[in-house]
Amino acid sequence: MKIPTRTCVACRKPQPKKELLRVVKTPEGDMRLDFTGRAHGRGAYICNNDLCVETAVKKKLFNREFKSNIGLDVYNRLSEEYRGHKQN
Repeated sequence: MKIPTRTCVACRKPQPKKELLRVVKTPEGDMRLDFTGRAHGRGAYICNNDLCVETAVKKKLFNREFKSNIGLDVYNRLSEEYRGHKQN
C-alpha cells in the first residue's frame, strides 16, 4: 500500500501526510490549522515541530504557498493554535 507524502513548507522534506500539520485556507479566506486533515479549502503542510513552525512564521512561507499576502496577525494566530494544540 502506498503511503501519501507531502512536503513541509519550511524544511522542504517530504514526509508521510499523517505526520504533518495541515494549514488550510478556506473558501471564505480564513486560515487555520486543520488537525483532521479534512477541512475544505487549499492546504499546505508543515512538520509538527517547533523549528518548522517558527521558520514558517518568521519567513512568512505561507504567502508563497497560498499565492497571497497573509498578515502577521494570521501568522501569530497560527503559531498560538500550534502551541495550544501541542500543550494538550
